[in-house]
Amino acid sequence: MRLLFKFNLIFAIVLGGGIAATAYLSRESLNRAAREQVLEQARLMMETTSSTRVYTSKQIRPLIEQLQHRDRAFYPQTVPAYSATQVFGYLRAAFPEYSYKEATLNPTNLADRAVDWEADVVNVFRNDAARKEFSGERETPTGRSLYLAKPIKAVAACLECHSVPKAAPAPMVRIYGANNGFGWKENEIIGAQVVSVPESLALRLADRQFRTMMFWFAAIGAAVMLVLNVLLLFAVVRPVAAMSAAADAISRGELGVPELQVKGKDEISALADSFNRMHRSLSKAMKLLDE
Repeated sequence: MRLLFKFNLIFAIVLGGGIAATAYLSRESLNRAAREQVLEQARLMMETTSSTRVYTSKQIRPLIEQLQHRDRAFYPQTVPAYSATQVFGYLRAAFPEYSYKEATLNPTNLADRAVDWEADVVNVFRNDAARKEFSGERETPTGRSLYLAKPIKAVAACLECHSVPKAAPAPMVRIYGANNGFGWKENEIIGAQVVSVPESLALRLADRQFRTMMFWFAAIGAAVMLVLNVLLLFAVVRPVAAMSAAADAISRGELGVPELQVKGKDEISALADSFNRMHRSLSKAMKLLDE
């Protein structure tokens, strides 16, 4: 079985090296694919919030405005940004790793004010009006984070509350004050919708896919090794072992050893046929010497 062990050692080195090289080259590709998968999920969530904003503007706001006039109050449910944030809050129950913010340079509600890195993202859109999406990475106290952003543009309906304080609903000014959220201009980029997610989520997805891939590589490699062992055993090892045993017997003078069976026309069969001819020639020579 020493020959079979050598074959297995060669196969293990070649197959193991191939799997290692594949793993090395695939890891970065899996990381990129997982990152894109996370961002694609963020895009779906972003579209959900965008649709919520449109729904609020077209259907919810006209209804609640009647209540505001009647009650002389301000209901934040009329604000598309508020509705989008609330809907995403419910969505986080199923996707707790994701977070959403309507980062605004000059918001009415100071909780929506853009921090430094968010302001940089908003300025990317302000400097390039044709850009519809922006994604990137940033460092956080808990590790690297991925983010996806879309611009928020002030439309004519926004100016009803955000042009000057005296044009805004009085109840809203009483709640939020007259110092923030005013001076907006039509078609101005005033903020960005930002969906953030820890990069560790993408890495976990990549790790899970990597482990699955390596498991199947190992399983397929083991199956290939098993099949090769069986083929080598019957096609190479057993014929060579039979020739070795016959040669050993002949070397001890046992010329009555039966001839080897020759099957096929491969190199092993040709070697067996040559061995049989040598055996016959040696037997004839010994008989001549005896005579």
